[in-house]
Amino acid sequence: MQDPKTLWEDVSPPRVPAPALKGQVRADVVVIGGGFTGLVCALRLAQAGRDVVVLEGAQVGAGGSGRNNGQVIPGIAGMDPVEIERAYGETGERLVHLIRDAAEALFTLARQENIACEAEQTGWFQPAHAPEYLTVSQRRNDQWAARGAPCYMVDRAESARIIGSDAWFGGSFNPTGGHINPLMLARGLAAAAERNGVRIFEGTPVTDVDRTADGWRVSGLAGQVDCAAVVMATNAYGAEITQKLLPGVSRSVVPVRAWQLATEPVPERLRQDILPGRAAMSDTRNDLQYFRYDARHALVTGGALFNPFNGTARIQKLLARRLQHAFPALAPVRFSHVWSGFVAVTPDRRPRFHRLGPDFWDA
Repeated sequence: MQDPKTLWEDVSPPRVPAPALKGQVRADVVVIGGGFTGLVCALRLAQAGRDVVVLEGAQVGAGGSGRNNGQVIPGIAGMDPVEIERAYGETGERLVHLIRDAAEALFTLARQENIACEAEQTGWFQPAHAPEYLTVSQRRNDQWAARGAPCYMVDRAESARIIGSDAWFGGSFNPTGGHINPLMLARGLAAAAERNGVRIFEGTPVTDVDRTADGWRVSGLAGQVDCAAVVMATNAYGAEITQKLLPGVSRSVVPVRAWQLATEPVPERLRQDILPGRAAMSDTRNDLQYFRYDARHALVTGGALFNPFNGTARIQKLLARRLQHAFPALAPVRFSHVWSGFVAVTPDRRPRFHRLGPDFWDA
């Protein structure tokens, strides 16, 4: 089950879909998946002179890339920099630098490629949800700051000013973060890739990936692409491919349903107190509480349910209670949009990069 309409689908300019793959095509690289990872990979490969084809089973941004909350977060869940470096050595150091600079890189890319995606680089705030978690926030902040991140700690009073609620206890603020319209970003990345010569085929689910004498053959329902290299970037939406062709990849992640909700636009008089600086905020809970405004001043939030039964009604009650607890002036909370989709969670919550064969990669 997937809700038919997200907030982002309702407010984003339409995109003329690319055609489906038909017949025989050649390329240097085939990228499977038209989300953020696949599109940025395709764009950078094309800019480096490669002939690239993107195969997307539905439409660009149809999966998690176009359905998420849109927060731009210069961090990674589940691991601090010291843990990453200890686990992966020099590679871990490079990963830490990549994560540290990720938010700035995203906003810079959007500017360079003239992608209109309602980008607001208003900062990302991670407040502690309980007093004892301030030590966790301080540790994370200090580790990232020691590696060049421009983050800093704020006390409970400043936290209340940033959020517009005294339900949190201070935390770490990073000005490089913010938020975007994720579907507009995905579509904008597709347009940038096409301007650089990438051929995108939508409505083209991949049915087979076969080794050939000089590379790979990637097959869809009505065509094939012969190529030297393959990148699979389907994240939580690759089960149809991986369960059949790459069961090890399929078993390496657990798809978890996440819900997103958008309120009706918040009146200006309330916005003066609630997230007045329009920062993106997500706290230190395992089941995060997170909020941000969209360009029309709706509060966009979300959460997860262990039992999906009657999920649409239950998630609205849960999130209404959360919002009303944090921001009593919002009561009664009404949601204009409720939607859901999948997140690929690894058992240890660490990122995965798989080498599946010669010049065949999965992220």
